[in-house]
Amino acid sequence: MNQKFEHLIERAEQLIARIESVLPQPLSAPDWSAAIAWRYRKRSSGHGTLEPVRHVAAMALADLKEIDPQKEKIERNTQQFVQGKPANNVLLTGARGTGKSSLIKACLNAYAGQGLRLIEVDKADLTDLPDIVDVVSARPEKFIVFCDDLSFEDGEPGYKALKSILDGSVAAATPNVLIYATSNRRHLLPEYMKENLTYTHTEDGEVHPGEVVEEKISLSERFGLWVSFYPFSQEEYLTITAQWLSSLGVPASAIAAARPEALVWALERGSRSGRVAYQFARDYAGRHSG
Repeated sequence: MNQKFEHLIERAEQLIARIESVLPQPLSAPDWSAAIAWRYRKRSSGHGTLEPVRHVAAMALADLKEIDPQKEKIERNTQQFVQGKPANNVLLTGARGTGKSSLIKACLNAYAGQGLRLIEVDKADLTDLPDIVDVVSARPEKFIVFCDDLSFEDGEPGYKALKSILDGSVAAATPNVLIYATSNRRHLLPEYMKENLTYTHTEDGEVHPGEVVEEKISLSERFGLWVSFYPFSQEEYLTITAQWLSSLGVPASAIAAARPEALVWALERGSRSGRVAYQFARDYAGRHSG
């Protein structure tokens, strides 16, 4: 009888262990010395992990041209943050390929020595932000939670989670975490023509948005700092191209000669963005390297 009972207990313990292995586990802290940047990933089992980014892009603030006003705002806010001074959550919006994400990576490289760290979170995983904040809240480092190319469709759960965090809920009331997000949409949600019909007018001529529009504006308004990026002119594009060619070891005489090719490259791509300039520079440098 005792043997049967012991066997039953053993089987029960095995079953419990198997059940626990597939249940979502609390987020555990990684080896913080392994990297300066991490990606938050959720496995099919529901387990969330912070994976170190072994090779962070070697982007420097000096590499980024023709965005000096935007650079000054982001760098100032980041410097305040790492120094323990008041700083804002940041929303970077505007034309694609103009350096929004690159600027955040360059700030990470510039201030990592002063304790700045970055955690990249996909919008689908924003519902887990409180867990991430809990893991880092007692750390001495300063953490930027980075959401790249952020936009929402109506009803997505991450929208309300991010809104709650930006509101300064208890879960996010920690001085060592800020949200930096990039988006091509200023209001982060799709906007439709029919929503213009919800605007109302007062007798003295004031215009007031309806509830739907107010809701779409409300999330972006919760970011304390808005930084807008704009399409580059031809000369700005060529300046950026020259910077990337120089950084890839192309001599000055060849850089001047590459201008017509750079313009054709941009024309074929239909864009004069910093990303297009970088792609051209890599192609040109590769073709003309010894």
